[in-house]
Amino acid sequence: MTITDTNFNFPGQQSVYKGKVRAVYTINDDLLVMIATDRLSAFDVVMPKGIPYKGQILNQIATKFMAQTEDLVPNWLIATPDPNVAVGHLCEPFKVEMVIRGYMSGHAAREYKAGKRLLCGVAMPEGMKENDKFPEPIITPATKAEMGDHDEDISREDIIKKGIVSEEDYLILEDYTRKLFARGTEIAAERGLILVDTKYEFGKTKDGKIVLIDEIHTPDSSRYFYKDGYQERQEKGEPQKQLSKEFVRQWLISHGFQGLEGQELPVMSDEYIDTVSERYIELYENIMGEPFVKADVSNIEDRIKTNVEAYLASV
Repeated sequence: MTITDTNFNFPGQQSVYKGKVRAVYTINDDLLVMIATDRLSAFDVVMPKGIPYKGQILNQIATKFMAQTEDLVPNWLIATPDPNVAVGHLCEPFKVEMVIRGYMSGHAAREYKAGKRLLCGVAMPEGMKENDKFPEPIITPATKAEMGDHDEDISREDIIKKGIVSEEDYLILEDYTRKLFARGTEIAAERGLILVDTKYEFGKTKDGKIVLIDEIHTPDSSRYFYKDGYQERQEKGEPQKQLSKEFVRQWLISHGFQGLEGQELPVMSDEYIDTVSERYIELYENIMGEPFVKADVSNIEDRIKTNVEAYLASV
């Protein structure tokens, strides 16, 4: 009932790249077919079992948000021929993830608690509590790791100095990141949510245009709080009620795993996996403000193959 690996051979296929969650097929040196699998990644480690409907949820959130932000920032998307599939322009990805944080949560809070006041070369004010709002959103980039490796914090200065991204291009990435985060914040507020932090990935098309790629504002790439009761919980020092995959990270931490060397990955029972699937559906419905419609998962591989091949035959 889940798809955790893909081994398709589409017409015109030239290569395939498999990331932590998505598989990307290059077609005729022109198109990318991106398949969102049901794999679950936390602490840069892929869990052994898939989460039912997770790929569909991620793909549909990302493609719908791309439609809602294309007036601000151009993106790679052309079509969505299957619930788990996006087709877009062939791009050369930038080797950085543009992380933007409106609140001191997650990784930033863990670094702050460890006594650090500089994150990716950006100063964090003294006297902050976990989940406090930053005076202004901060951009804290990370290097884009291969599967099995860890993304690493990096400063804007190092990105430019090391030639990972040119200064001219990096200024565009920063501008696009701030615009997308502002729009995401507005959309979240309309749904009673706070967009806490998120990450964006960008690429260059063959004609040199910088576009948004991969995902946007999904629970895998973003953290949301419920707006109702946020301030009260902060004043009482209580944990925030949140929508993200942080609940999976916390479950792993409680079972002694943070992706560090020598740590053993705990076993997720089928019952726990069902609860994770239910949480992802809840995330979808809250973030998108609409009911989630489950696709037919009786044979996901055949469904994807049929839909993608029909689409490729039509273009």
